[in-house]
Amino acid sequence: MSFYRGMTCSNVTLKGDGGTPITAYTARPEGNGPFPGVVLIHHLPGWSELYIEMTRKFAHNGYIAICANLYERAGPGHPDDVAAKVRADGGIPDSQMVGDTAAAVAWMRAQPGLNGKVGVFGSCSGGRHAVIYASQMKDVDACVDLWGGRVVMGKEELNAKTPVAPIDMTKDLSCPLLGIFGNEDRAPSPEQVNEHEAALKAHGKAYEFHRYDGAGHGIFYTHRPLYRVEQAMDGWSKVFAFFGKHLGK
Repeated sequence: MSFYRGMTCSNVTLKGDGGTPITAYTARPEGNGPFPGVVLIHHLPGWSELYIEMTRKFAHNGYIAICANLYERAGPGHPDDVAAKVRADGGIPDSQMVGDTAAAVAWMRAQPGLNGKVGVFGSCSGGRHAVIYASQMKDVDACVDLWGGRVVMGKEELNAKTPVAPIDMTKDLSCPLLGIFGNEDRAPSPEQVNEHEAALKAHGKAYEFHRYDGAGHGIFYTHRPLYRVEQAMDGWSKVFAFFGKHLGK
């Protein structure tokens, strides 16, 4: 495996959903490539330091990477404060997320040195959003969902912002899916993961699910007590093996 300690990182402005300008953080390895691409969809804590670091982690591993600020419309400020405003407002509309992420995918596909393959990656709400994106759009080649909650939703959870449960989009999933889950998680619970897996099987979709004992939500989050060292190390190896297989690294 090649590691790219030299990289270029910068902010770019995308034309997001409805033509709204949004900022995205990008990182690309040193060299001409060709490199596969990864579009990161951040979690509910927002466009945080963790996701900026993970964007660079993908570049270090030989991927062009981009992470758009899906919460930019909520205004400037510390990511925790912005995320609190978004959470209080009931989150962002799924359709807006798709439009913003489509802009990040379009940016990626326009990059010199891209090998033509693009994956989408997210955790928590970002994992849910990644599943939605890969189900509604046809322009990504692989999808990684880390413990995305509310893929399985009750009717009482549906509203104008989240009108359709992601599990009900399974028939339209357009690429292979990797899911990583903790067996002590409650959102998604092991039962919900089972339900999602059954839907994937029923529709004949290509997928890999990996479940970890001794772990709950946020297995990879090194800055929180949720972090689980052994499960995270194994989980990251699964992510890079999956993307390597489907994105041609």
